[in-house]
Amino acid sequence: MKKTILTLLIGLFVSFAFADEGMWMLHLLKQQKLAEMQAMGLKLQDTDIYDPTGNSLKDAVVQFGRGCTGEVISSQGLVITNHHCGYGQIQSHSTLENNYLEKGFWAMSQAEELPNPGLTVTFIEKIEDVTDFVLKCLEEDKDKDVDGVFFLSPNYLNNLARDMVGVKYLQENKGVDVEIKPFHSGNQYYMFTKKIFSDVRLVGSPPSSIGKFGADTDNWTWPRHTGDFSVFRIYADKDGNPAEYAEDNVPLQPKRWLKISTKGVEENDFAMLLGFPGTTNKFYTSWEVQERRDIDNEVRINMREIRQEAMLEKMLDDPEVNIQYASKYSGSTNGFKNAIGTSWAIGMRDFEAQKKEQQDRLLSWAKQNNKQEYIDALGKIENIVKERADLRFRSWMLNEGIRGGIEFSKIPLSSVDSLIKALNDKDEAAKEKAMLNLMADYRKFADKDYSSLVDKKVAKVMLEEYMVLVPYESLPVALRSIDDDFGGDVDAYVDYLFENSIFGSEENMQEFISGNHTVEQLENDPMINFAKSVNDEFSHLRTELSAYDNPFNKARRTYLKGMLEMDGPYTYFPDANLTWRLSYGQVKGYEPRDCVYYGHQTTLDGVMEKEDPNNWEFVVPDKLKELYEAKDFGPYKMANGKMPIDFAATTHTTGGNSGSPVMNGNGELIGINFDRNWEGVGGDIQFLPDYQRSIIVDIRYVLFIIDKFAGATHLIEEMDIN
Repeated sequence: MKKTILTLLIGLFVSFAFADEGMWMLHLLKQQKLAEMQAMGLKLQDTDIYDPTGNSLKDAVVQFGRGCTGEVISSQGLVITNHHCGYGQIQSHSTLENNYLEKGFWAMSQAEELPNPGLTVTFIEKIEDVTDFVLKCLEEDKDKDVDGVFFLSPNYLNNLARDMVGVKYLQENKGVDVEIKPFHSGNQYYMFTKKIFSDVRLVGSPPSSIGKFGADTDNWTWPRHTGDFSVFRIYADKDGNPAEYAEDNVPLQPKRWLKISTKGVEENDFAMLLGFPGTTNKFYTSWEVQERRDIDNEVRINMREIRQEAMLEKMLDDPEVNIQYASKYSGSTNGFKNAIGTSWAIGMRDFEAQKKEQQDRLLSWAKQNNKQEYIDALGKIENIVKERADLRFRSWMLNEGIRGGIEFSKIPLSSVDSLIKALNDKDEAAKEKAMLNLMADYRKFADKDYSSLVDKKVAKVMLEEYMVLVPYESLPVALRSIDDDFGGDVDAYVDYLFENSIFGSEENMQEFISGNHTVEQLENDPMINFAKSVNDEFSHLRTELSAYDNPFNKARRTYLKGMLEMDGPYTYFPDANLTWRLSYGQVKGYEPRDCVYYGHQTTLDGVMEKEDPNNWEFVVPDKLKELYEAKDFGPYKMANGKMPIDFAATTHTTGGNSGSPVMNGNGELIGINFDRNWEGVGGDIQFLPDYQRSIIVDIRYVLFIIDKFAGATHLIEEMDIN
């Protein structure tokens, strides 16, 4: 396997930082963490942060789309999030002639703001503890729960939620939905009442040379010099209710918006962050840590590195391909670097030993208190992890090496099957309909963001590695043809697929549509058979692995029950699950290795130091250089005259916290979270206070770009700026 940057940083020294592990539930702050937060510098009460019946900070923080966070910053529904969170929308509005990724976009009036079908913004109205209710329902429904899966079933739990509030309530409240989520593996349950807005328009975005400055080289690293933000606006109907896009919708007048502080930050300042973190694994066992490092991460690092090299080569050769694959490449590198950092942390801090200590403590307690069920649960987890190892490796290889990397592995097959049936039945009407659907499906597959040249290049390098690592007998059946019919020549095999499949090119599809249509042609189509074979292998592996899911989930539930019984029901924060959380800490630099210290604040000086006009990742816009040379920073500069860009803090974050507001002790917005350092991504398993840092764009840089760089002063005038 290829060597990666895992070897770059070793032998790191420890430097203590005052930080608190945890992604805490907002409605439990008073019982759990409020006193500690106030001791560190919080000037607010818990009801200032979360008040389900009044006005509080929670009314200004939203889930942006399905995987990011945003915050409302004006009385006219202005929402700010990360550039990378809005990247898909910015890309969708970009063309070669009007490339907003490259040039940026700023609506100088509300009439110029751009709609984004499918994008939503979600407010959380309230959180309710429904543990007793759910446990009672689970007991009542145990005869229906043949497989014992209801305790984690989203469908079952959300039906309970809707039953609780009633159909009438949901009908009478536009855009409102309810959701029950399990916590601590189904030992606790909370219901979230949500209000979802679906008319969300793009207002402004800096060029990628600012919003993505440093791109993949700097991703997951500190120091950073990236203005990672974009601006949207929420629209509602005339009564302020959620509504689908309509020209006569009006900007939302929110209950609360964040005030903005331009006073800046100093080392050791209190910092607080709200958001919707996605996934953490605080309660991994030692066996799962090993599995994560040796299977999941190792496969991901290897296969994504191969794919990314192939994509980047084509992207740098062709500006159109660069636009097409920008978002795909960015998404791939994100997970790639995360896996590298996680594996480094596992080894550096011996997470296996830490988790073994955690489970051994429970084993000792269980023996002393005659709790055999907790001992049995840990034994079950150990056995399952060992038994599923080969299947898990094959599954990760299939998903990273083929399904997640080779686009033609997911060509649409439903219309192909419909056409085969129509031809066999000699049904002309059904045949005509299936032909139209086939063409429409092809166009969805080969859309404006698809290049067959890139797909072919990626397929060749990915399959070359796949064939080395997966034994012949474990290959999807179609791939065995590489050895059987092509003498192991992967390039020849892939070329054959593209030359002989109706999905191989627009010309091939048009020739098929306009010519004779036979069942044999479709049944023998090599790319169709490749995709079907991959699907079959995926289904097979999913079925085999899913046999372990229920016993594993039940064992984990019991294990967590034991931890909560041993240490108390609210001692721990629940693992992140895309629900509302608060984390807090300090503005602080760190010492990544011996005799090296990274400070807490970066400035525009660093952008100019990194500038490289021959490297697309480090190009600096002319306008930004002019402002820098003139020192025209307006009211946003620091006391020393420098222009701040990013800062680091010890807040505990993960994916989903992108776009999260970072606030000072008064609850004022001081920055927007956008990344973590790669030494800290292992914090998803075990918090690393001496290394782990949230990377945050300073709100002063955001305002400077909007005001001085973009000239969008009308947006500045909307905000409450202190």
